[in-house]
Amino acid sequence: MAMIAVTGALVGFFAFVIMRVTTPQMTTLFTDLSPEDSSSIIKDLERQAIPFEMRNEGAVIMVPKDRVTRLRMKLAESNLPKGGGVGYEIFDKSDALGSTSFVQNINHLRALEGELARTIRAIDRIQAARVHLVLPERPLFSREIPEPSASIVVRVRGSLEPQQIRAIRHVVASAVNGLKPQRVSIVDEGGRLLADGAGKDSENAVGEERRSAFEKRMRNEVEAIVSSVVGQGRARVQLTADFDYNKITQTSDKFDPEGRVLRSSQTREESSATADNNGQVTVNNELPGNQASSGTAARDQSKKSEETNNYEISRTTKTEVTEVGRVNRISVAVLVDGAYSKNEKGEMVYQDRSKEQLDRISTLVRSAIGFDQKRGDQVEVVNLRFAEAPTVPPVAEPTGLLGMLQFTKDDVMYVIELGVMMLLGLVVLFMVIRPLVKRILATEVVPALAGAGPLPALTDGSEATGQSLIATLPNAIDIAQVQGQVHAQSVHRVGELAERNPNETANIVRQWLTEPTE
Repeated sequence: MAMIAVTGALVGFFAFVIMRVTTPQMTTLFTDLSPEDSSSIIKDLERQAIPFEMRNEGAVIMVPKDRVTRLRMKLAESNLPKGGGVGYEIFDKSDALGSTSFVQNINHLRALEGELARTIRAIDRIQAARVHLVLPERPLFSREIPEPSASIVVRVRGSLEPQQIRAIRHVVASAVNGLKPQRVSIVDEGGRLLADGAGKDSENAVGEERRSAFEKRMRNEVEAIVSSVVGQGRARVQLTADFDYNKITQTSDKFDPEGRVLRSSQTREESSATADNNGQVTVNNELPGNQASSGTAARDQSKKSEETNNYEISRTTKTEVTEVGRVNRISVAVLVDGAYSKNEKGEMVYQDRSKEQLDRISTLVRSAIGFDQKRGDQVEVVNLRFAEAPTVPPVAEPTGLLGMLQFTKDDVMYVIELGVMMLLGLVVLFMVIRPLVKRILATEVVPALAGAGPLPALTDGSEATGQSLIATLPNAIDIAQVQGQVHAQSVHRVGELAERNPNETANIVRQWLTEPTE
């Protein structure tokens, strides 16, 4: 019964090990599947007779690792997964000839909403999305055009950042004709309003994003340059920027009187003379070129000259527009750790940094942030001991054979699993099988020695008794060697015989030693 039980246990154990080793390694085919997509993919896998596993209530499908790439390409031919919505494939099998314009418009709206939902789901942290579009038609005899609007409901992992929310609004607005980003509302699965679609875009939100990005970039630059001096992990930098969110537009005209330019010039001259002829009117006086009589002289003569000059005065028109997000002031606080050195006992001793070194670090920080004293910038560099000494463990990159093979996490887990199975097999072999086999073989040796009959008694001076003992012991030892090992009872019995007859035992051993070896 023990042999049957051991045999059954071994058969079951090795069958489990063989099945576990020969089972193909499963990997993820698709995740976050909708029930419709999961059902369609499972039908296709069953039709191809491909083993699969479902997890997370059908949202995750696992397939053999060596076939995952081919299956993804094969399912892509069938437009799977569809993403849980209807896209432009709705027009692939529709009969456009028999459908009305109303049905075509509804199908177009459904397709547009489905495609937008698929695009939004491609963004990180978004698990599912639904899009509702309102595209009003222009009423007859109306000059006003109604604006379209959109509402989006998303299910997210964690929380969305402000730039991701703005990106979703702009993606939807760019895909719909006439839709403005301000008319897109976004709500998460908890009913929290992430973006208001009332039509007002918050410029302060844009300014906050710009300020956060500016502070992060400047902080990274300052921390990088300080860490290169004091060491990695031995500096902490905090930077705050004061931004002006007012948009200012200024227009100024400047006239330069010295920069005049002559545009036009006009000159006019007039002259007149009056002579006294005593009131005589003669033909000679009226003839051109007549010679006045010597006795006649001009009594009145006038001359007039007029000049008009037009100048253009130099004029400069300047328009300045200050956008939202102007930096008013920057404040930087830098905390650096001291230096560590070993003393005579080999212990790490903390040392404060010198004032000269702190001044140099402060100069580097001012240059990095573009320090402007008129703007009111502040830079403070303080040397304090950190709570714990910095320990930056070196990153060991795989080299040699491991670096060439580039094992992945799945490969390492598979090797560990095989190692555990082999270890369990060795434990079962040495802790269960070996003791049972030894016990069974030991029970078989005892009857074999017992069936050989009792050993003859040894007496002093009896040569025949010694020869019979010499003939009996090798037979018993040979039987024990064939069976496996001498049982403890047989060894004890031989020891008792040697104690009772020491002389005969010595003769037997001496005879064994003098026998020639073949």
